[in-house]
Amino acid sequence: MKRAPFLMIAAPLMLAGCSLAPKTALPPPPVPQGWPVGDAYLIESEAALPILSYKQLFTDARLQSLVEQALANNRDLRTAYANLAAARAQVRVSRAAQFPAIGVSASGDYADRGGTGGSGGAGSSFALQGGVTAFELDLFGRLANANAADRDRALATEAASRTVRLSLIADLANAWAAYGADRDLLAIAQETATNARENVRLTKARLDGGVAPRTDLRQAEQILATAEDAIAQQQTAIAQDENLIRLLVGGDVDPALLPGSLAEVTPAIAAPPAGMQSEILLRRPDVIQAEYLLRAANADIGVARARLFPTISLTGLLGFASDALSSLFDKGSFTWSAGGDASASIFDFGGRRAGVAVSEAQRDAALASYEGAIQTAFREVADALAVQGTIAERVRAAAANTEAAADTARLSDARYKGGVDSFLASLDAQRSLYAARRSEIATGLLLVQTRIALFRALGGDSSAGSAAP
Repeated sequence: MKRAPFLMIAAPLMLAGCSLAPKTALPPPPVPQGWPVGDAYLIESEAALPILSYKQLFTDARLQSLVEQALANNRDLRTAYANLAAARAQVRVSRAAQFPAIGVSASGDYADRGGTGGSGGAGSSFALQGGVTAFELDLFGRLANANAADRDRALATEAASRTVRLSLIADLANAWAAYGADRDLLAIAQETATNARENVRLTKARLDGGVAPRTDLRQAEQILATAEDAIAQQQTAIAQDENLIRLLVGGDVDPALLPGSLAEVTPAIAAPPAGMQSEILLRRPDVIQAEYLLRAANADIGVARARLFPTISLTGLLGFASDALSSLFDKGSFTWSAGGDASASIFDFGGRRAGVAVSEAQRDAALASYEGAIQTAFREVADALAVQGTIAERVRAAAANTEAAADTARLSDARYKGGVDSFLASLDAQRSLYAARRSEIATGLLLVQTRIALFRALGGDSSAGSAAP
């Protein structure tokens, strides 16, 4: 008989475990098995793609130092880690609901009725009780599926934090490269302004000597004003680049960690290795997040279905009660009680069945989001590969264009000074050279940005979530 209360409490623990959630079936990736190939694409080998890390691709020690600072101080990343900690705690909350709530209570009272009449006199009572204060028998898996849904959402939150980290690394690399390119553009503008000042001086001298018309001087002054405006714009761009890097890093930036030109950036950011298959996209953090949200939606169906069935709760208490504190723990003072409660809704105008329909529709939406995440990832990688497949030719063409424009400007200037060509022809050649040099910098920056885009699109950085608390 003394074992009866313990058996009544322990037996229901063996009855739970039934789940009404459908089994999660992930669809095959809705993308081709290989990347597109052709004139605009790189022809990749079919070797397995090695796991990527930003340290493998971003080889410059200065950039690596900035990335490490950003991973330690960036506020968006801290927010993501805080959300992850909250999601993990929520899993423990829902997990605790699957176990009995154990409580203990103690009481004591003393009453003095004045010593008159038949009911007079003093009396006391003491009690100490402990046991299961509340326990829902999870016969239909409602609590288990709720815990599974919270666990999958926590894993989705962890993947989201990896997405934030991955984006932070890529954004910082892009800002670092843009700073180097803007330094080059500033140097071009300053050199152009220096040459324009010399042209203004020479043209003014020719005007004073009656050799050149006043229009030549005004055109030379236009070139100078344009170059001075470009200097101011590039100084603003460099300041904004520094502000962005400071924001991403989460603090002050040592100027020694910034590149002096795009020529320092290009060899410091390598292209991802060849040999990729489209299954690599299943490792992208956003795809992983979508998968766990799909699993969580699937578990929510089990929760909604379980609400169609009765709810059964048990309680059990055991303890001691006595009129005297000294005899509270005597054998005859032992008491116990056990009870149960069952509730079921008979008619709710279809509300619970509508809840099941809602969870099933949400599961279908999560499935579509999962497939859409894979398709979006495939497109991003394919677009980056399309650029990378032709960028080398564009870089070569831009360099050749700059070389030809420089030679044209030199020859046009000589012909103008020799009286063969007009000053307008010389100015046009200078404008073409300025545009060609800027275009060459933009193409070189695009080369670096494409490599960074591939790193981001492939879901690189194998340790993307390792820094999370």
